[in-house]
Amino acid sequence: MKTKISLLLLSLLFVFSEMKAQDKITIGVIQYDLSDIDKSFKELHDQGFGSCELSYQKKVYTKDFAEKVKAASKKHNIKVTTVVGVPGSHCVWNFRQGPATIGLVPTEERAEKVAMYQDMIDFCQMAEIPAMHSHFGFIPEDPSSEQYKDFIKVMQDLANYAKQRGVMIYFETGQETPTTLIRAIKDIATGNVFVNCDLANLLMYGKANSLDAVKQFGSLIKEFHAKDGKYPDPNNPYELGAEVPIPTGEVNFPAVIAELKKQGFQGALTIECELNGARHDYVIKTREYLQGLLDN
Repeated sequence: MKTKISLLLLSLLFVFSEMKAQDKITIGVIQYDLSDIDKSFKELHDQGFGSCELSYQKKVYTKDFAEKVKAASKKHNIKVTTVVGVPGSHCVWNFRQGPATIGLVPTEERAEKVAMYQDMIDFCQMAEIPAMHSHFGFIPEDPSSEQYKDFIKVMQDLANYAKQRGVMIYFETGQETPTTLIRAIKDIATGNVFVNCDLANLLMYGKANSLDAVKQFGSLIKEFHAKDGKYPDPNNPYELGAEVPIPTGEVNFPAVIAELKKQGFQGALTIECELNGARHDYVIKTREYLQGLLDN
């Protein structure tokens, strides 16, 4: 009898812990229109969203705007999870020029990019946003290469800048294998660097199956971009795979969300849409789809 009661209690504890984790998973969007943040946050709340990321816009990111963000966040119960931006005057999103133009791996424009990242971090501190995230470049796979060592040093300096201000940095996935990214985070070793796991990018860059990556990253994952896509076309290995609407691509969302709940993930599923067309209707429909998976 005691054994049966113990098993029942364990079962109830498991269900309760899963429900608790599920309750803390929010569904959000990337907020690009910052012209009236109070109105935007009210609309998000009315549409059933619980969080958002803010797209970086230099001229907008003032102390006054930070206060408006804090007030609107509290008023409408919208949690701002990160500030997102990718600096650089000529980032090229393909395999030919991407490694030489994106992030902090290339040395060209590095000082200007670091200055923008610092500005994002400063705003996070002012607006009490926990993290900033970006594509920091195609991380070299050879940890003994000078390019890798140079990149790690640059990221350590940036991460320490953020740490002094109580801000975390998230690497957005895609441009390297999960193992390479995990190694880089371990070598940066500042304790405030984690992962924004873009489900589609892992496929579109041809680096990993998204479910396997979720299992590898584990507790390093603090944020998710909910996006769908396909592997690169074998006939055109110079371009990324195509983004497609959720759930028509190769991201296994039911399995991924089940794994998230199993891991006790308590972050945000942030819908990212870079497709042409009616973005508003797509985002609403996708929120309902993701919520259905969370509720199962």
